[in-house]
Amino acid sequence: MSYKFPNLKHKRRSILQLTGLAVGAAIFPPTFHAVKTSLKATKAKYADAKKVAPLSRSNEIGKVVLVYSEDRVNGTRRALDLLQPDGIKGKRIFLKPNYNTADPAPAATDTKMLEALIQELQNAGAGQISIGDRSGMAQTRQAMEAKGVFKLADRYGLNAIVLDELGIKDWQYFSPEGTHWQQGFAFARPILDAEAVINMCCLKTHGGARYTLSLKNTVGMVAKYVPGDRFNYMNDLHTSKYMQLMIAEINSVYQPSLVLMDGVEAFVKGGPEAGDKVAANVILAGTDRVAVDVVALGILRSLGTTPEVAQGSIWNLEQIRRAIELGLGAANSEQIELITADAASQKIADGIRPYIMT
Repeated sequence: MSYKFPNLKHKRRSILQLTGLAVGAAIFPPTFHAVKTSLKATKAKYADAKKVAPLSRSNEIGKVVLVYSEDRVNGTRRALDLLQPDGIKGKRIFLKPNYNTADPAPAATDTKMLEALIQELQNAGAGQISIGDRSGMAQTRQAMEAKGVFKLADRYGLNAIVLDELGIKDWQYFSPEGTHWQQGFAFARPILDAEAVINMCCLKTHGGARYTLSLKNTVGMVAKYVPGDRFNYMNDLHTSKYMQLMIAEINSVYQPSLVLMDGVEAFVKGGPEAGDKVAANVILAGTDRVAVDVVALGILRSLGTTPEVAQGSIWNLEQIRRAIELGLGAANSEQIELITADAASQKIADGIRPYIMT
């Protein structure tokens, strides 16, 4: 841009304008940078977005190990011994715990149970293990620090990742096509790039989402914000009348190699950070997340829970029904096999069977 100064009066005015432009540029460089970053993120959102596609429906039986245990560490070891999950040896693993907050279990993943799982994975010959989350109610780094994750990472050579500190390139956009997300969603690439994903969840109800089990634990793999992208994806989720369907939809972009659920204690009302807590004394393990969640819902019903969780067929609950439509797991009770190894575990299994049969 060029400026002409035909006379002194106009010259002084133009100089002041130029000075103002220079000062403005000095004061607001972050704003200009933010606009540039936002444009870059928006371009990436639409240019590089993948589509959510239903998985091929399988007729395989979803095996769910149910272990009666009052001890999380012992129960975890017994459950894994019974399940004998494949696809662990030599694989790069992403382990997703539940750190919505840093409150004691069942609000968040129990640290001793987590350490037991890490030990079992390494004993089974697992490759590099990464562990990470994105908290909902807490600051993620603070929650992970409070739960001792970084100390465990140092002790066992893990890669600890605070998901909401990831950069633009570390998020994969998925388009809204075929979903109930207004602008689609962004999923953490370190999880998509892992060779095996382990979903470590808790047994509890949820004040907003009705219940939070393995399907809901996947929400922590999705961005609230992507750097430079002003859209609040979690606000989209938590204010939508389609929340249950949206929870199922984000699960269609990855396949867990293991789901491990802590049900030693459970919230049967309230949640996710506090609620009516009871001793359920179970550990669940499986590879079919729908089957695991259906069994967990049966346990919640057997303990006495909220009307939103207790009414109607478990198979007609929106999260479950949408997950089945997307081919994420068992479609009926005949596709679930409960595996137990002692009388106490079998008694629980027998007690919940009527709840999952209809």
